[in-house]
Amino acid sequence: MPQPMSAGFFSQRGIIKIMKKVPFVSKEQLDEIVKKYPTPFHLYDEKGIRENIRRVKKAFAWNKGFKEYFAVKATPTPAILKIMREEGFGADCATKVELMLAKACGFKEHDIMFSSNDTPANEFAYAKDMGVIINFDDLTHIKYFEDKVGSFPETMCCRFNSGGKFAISNNIMDDPGDAKYGFTREQLTEGFRYLMSKGVKHFGLHAFLASNTKTNEYYPVLAGILFKIAVELHQELGADIRFINLSGGVGIPYTPDEEPNDIEVIGEGVHKVYDEILVPAGMGDVAIFTEMGRFMLGPYGHLITTAIHEKHIYKEYIGVDACAANLMRPAIYGAYHHITVAGKEDAPCDHKYDVTGGLCENSDKFAIDRMLPKIDMGDILIIHDTGAHGFSMGYNYNGKLRSAEVLLCEDGSTQLIRRAETPQDYFSTLDITGVFDGFHF
Repeated sequence: MPQPMSAGFFSQRGIIKIMKKVPFVSKEQLDEIVKKYPTPFHLYDEKGIRENIRRVKKAFAWNKGFKEYFAVKATPTPAILKIMREEGFGADCATKVELMLAKACGFKEHDIMFSSNDTPANEFAYAKDMGVIINFDDLTHIKYFEDKVGSFPETMCCRFNSGGKFAISNNIMDDPGDAKYGFTREQLTEGFRYLMSKGVKHFGLHAFLASNTKTNEYYPVLAGILFKIAVELHQELGADIRFINLSGGVGIPYTPDEEPNDIEVIGEGVHKVYDEILVPAGMGDVAIFTEMGRFMLGPYGHLITTAIHEKHIYKEYIGVDACAANLMRPAIYGAYHHITVAGKEDAPCDHKYDVTGGLCENSDKFAIDRMLPKIDMGDILIIHDTGAHGFSMGYNYNGKLRSAEVLLCEDGSTQLIRRAETPQDYFSTLDITGVFDGFHF
């Protein structure tokens, strides 16, 4: 079966032809799948997901406490979460509903991280009752928790924000100084000291300083920052640091010419810094946690959609039956998602199109001025890298109904893991007594 990767022709001098992204599903497979499930729908590759999970575990096998806490917000679908649990991963949750979902999928206690912000008291209380690891986002949340919820669990985590610009080798990766998350360095000391005075015995440190990084250096550099702070807090306060959570931020190659991150190189880079900083400080038993969503799932999801309209005015347009309600990233970020026309993978890309959805917004475009093969009505388009932050960011603007999710199983069969929404779903939260009496949807 084809794998979701970039392919190209190589010589001793390197790539001599532009790379191209290969779908994990063939035209012949899609022809059969769309007979069962009308487009649009998100399709996930179980085989690719499990293979990627095992690569991550291998990359950090040197750390006996390593655990990946999959970011539930990336793909909050029970079938996907159960794959993560079966493979020994945990779940990172940001809200009470995500906690409820993780609990329903079999995650328990310290297999769950609760990394929230602007958190209501009832959500803190729910997390405490579940026995999960609570990751405080701000110094003021400590007193808020104490006043509203009560005593602290024995293990707590705090999130660090370095402020300013975060750079690697003079290349600015992101701007933590503008981010709403985390403690300052001084606040960490204050927060740890207070929590210790209230009986907290074990601690974790967490940080997310850059998003979708395309370099193997990010985790090792971030690890170095957090490891040094951990040593300082241990030496200053006697804090028992049990884990360092590197969060997410490891990116994927959305465009065909981008080099993918090498998770084994990343893991070894963190290992090197660990041995340089933590081991000499007598902290060689600290566990490493990660919270990757995009890296774990992004390349292993496709949005499958059908060309249903063409428009010839000042530009050439192809209208598809998916829209930004199915994949928001291009509309709100201008994000690039590669498009393959199924069955025309080797045809020349000699037509320039805007590929659009049906929302009443001109930003509802999956591609702008994209060179593609000639698209005929009824052609199936594969929109790549939608496995994370794809379906999960969907919405109902214009009364658009969210699509189904389908799992391409390891044996080649398919499983409907979320049905498409219906008009009844759309109206289900409304008080429509007397409005639709006698009306049949």
